[in-house]
Amino acid sequence: MELRHLRYFIAVAETGSLTEAAERRLFTSQPSLSRQIRDLEDQVGVALLNRSARGVELTVAGKAFIDHARLALTQVDAAVEAARRAAQPAKQRFALGFLTGQEMAWLPEAMQLLRAELPNIDVTVSSDYSPDLAQAVARGKLDLAFVRAEPDFDLEYRVVRQEPLVVLMPSDHALAARAAVSPADLVGEPFIAMANKAKVLRSVVDSYLERTGIRIEPTQCVDNPAMVMSLVASTRGLTLIPAYVENLMPWSVVSRPLAGDIPTIGLAVGYSRTNTSPILKLFLSRLDELIARVSRTVARTS
Repeated sequence: MELRHLRYFIAVAETGSLTEAAERRLFTSQPSLSRQIRDLEDQVGVALLNRSARGVELTVAGKAFIDHARLALTQVDAAVEAARRAAQPAKQRFALGFLTGQEMAWLPEAMQLLRAELPNIDVTVSSDYSPDLAQAVARGKLDLAFVRAEPDFDLEYRVVRQEPLVVLMPSDHALAARAAVSPADLVGEPFIAMANKAKVLRSVVDSYLERTGIRIEPTQCVDNPAMVMSLVASTRGLTLIPAYVENLMPWSVVSRPLAGDIPTIGLAVGYSRTNTSPILKLFLSRLDELIARVSRTVARTS
């Protein structure tokens, strides 16, 4: 069994389509991918996928197999990254990741925190969706990321801030004239929900609506803030989103606070407990200082 068999199988399982996995994820032909999947099933000795005109679904055996396949690839990626670091010991690398938009508040202060170490280390910075960042940390590609506490990854999380959710709406919406929006005001409006990829945020929003007794059927589901803002402006819909997105808003959308019991979502730093980087250890030892610095900055600009 080769690693490519595992990667191909996971791609097919996640897309639910041999054609889509071949063309968009793996850049190979569909017949070639089908042969690779059959080879894998022959080696395992059981069917891992059910194929139909609607696409493919995991069999019971496939569901049992995929978690182990993902873990195997994660361990391989971590081993490769560790080997690469060991081969270049002269200057340590420290790789930081940020949930897109959060770097505006946290990156300047994080660099200040590391200023004494900067001549001796290479700091790399990336931004992405929270689940993708958590996966990169789990695979050893990032040392630490500012993310949601993603439940699907075996990482340590330390919450650095609780962010309130706000209502996002078109700038000329009738509710924009209000100082705050009540949950009942959302009823009857087009509502844009977060897709399942944004699992933590989706759970917070769903729990809040359930707690307040509001039933809303989303008209759209998307998984990134840029698309959310675009749909708010183009479809005149509303959405609930963390307040940090206010830093990214175009003129066509505005935000208003929620009235009453305001829901919050945690921003955390995620890191692997097996990461022995001394720079990571230093960063974590000064995390309380970083939180205080960012809190003071936010308070001055609010």
